[in-house]
Amino acid sequence: MSLDLSSRRQVGATQLALPPMGFGAAHLGGMYNRLDGVAARETLQAAWNGGIRHYDTAPYYGLGLSEHRLGDFLLDQPRDQFLITTKVGRVLHRPADPKAFDRGAWTYGLNFEIEWNYTYDGFMRAYEQSLIRLGLDTIDALIIHDLDVVAAHGEHHAGRLKDLMESGVKALEELKRNGQIKAIGMGLNVTEALETIATRVDIDFGIVAMPYTLLDQSSLQGMQRFAERGVSVIVGAPYASGILATGPGPNARYRYGIASDEIQERVRRIQAVCARYGVSLQAAALQFPLAHPAVVSIIPGGACPSEVASNIDFLKETIPAAFWVELKGAGLIDPDAPTA
Repeated sequence: MSLDLSSRRQVGATQLALPPMGFGAAHLGGMYNRLDGVAARETLQAAWNGGIRHYDTAPYYGLGLSEHRLGDFLLDQPRDQFLITTKVGRVLHRPADPKAFDRGAWTYGLNFEIEWNYTYDGFMRAYEQSLIRLGLDTIDALIIHDLDVVAAHGEHHAGRLKDLMESGVKALEELKRNGQIKAIGMGLNVTEALETIATRVDIDFGIVAMPYTLLDQSSLQGMQRFAERGVSVIVGAPYASGILATGPGPNARYRYGIASDEIQERVRRIQAVCARYGVSLQAAALQFPLAHPAVVSIIPGGACPSEVASNIDFLKETIPAAFWVELKGAGLIDPDAPTA
């Protein structure tokens, strides 16, 4: 497999082709910690200097802040030299009482209220809002965001799924047909969604987050069906939301919460194999998903220049085939998972 950042992998049957690694911009919205404008720009400059040319964001990240930070940086870069993807499904509004507004998980984000909306009009409005926040006139792909997280929608889930199928998808198809976007994607957080929700609409790629990492290959069957349909995959959380970057410890995160004792022990066992072969845990985490034939790219994040620079180095690290063989033999990764 090619791990050269200048190489490109075609997304489905579209005109979009992505490098093997991009930049996931959730941290620019203040995920876990505040990131000021200077630090955000320095982080993005490190990504650019290192050859990263694909940037993925969303209105949800920082309630608009991630798109603002990213757009501010990209305005100074040649538009024909980078690719940008963002998401639809949420429209942002001024809260009725800004002083009392609760930003939820985005403590350091902006003061905007979320309206879930998967209709034609909702998608078009989200798209236009993103263009304005980014300061760009073109977005390369739009991604249907978080519709598979049923708990987040509660009793409204069935209605929003119906909105998508009967209305929202028409907006995406129209934008693609008119050349305003090159591809249509869907964000997928749970394994079952690859074979249920993702099959309801005609997508070009899925962003698979937690169900395909060095710690979890439960989406293997769904990804095989994606490949059979000509649907590509971007792996959105190669570090499993943290623990595969930091290693085990009291503050190690998995699935966006503190990692359980079971997960911590599993990571320790993987680390022990890494040590025997002189392989970085982070390199194994980044390179593992790229061996799957359906996967075109991974999009780890970064909250400072050194994290981004390290990711680039980890992508280039040499990993011997015997390392993967031992992980399979020890039951630490699925024996059917592609590794070469």
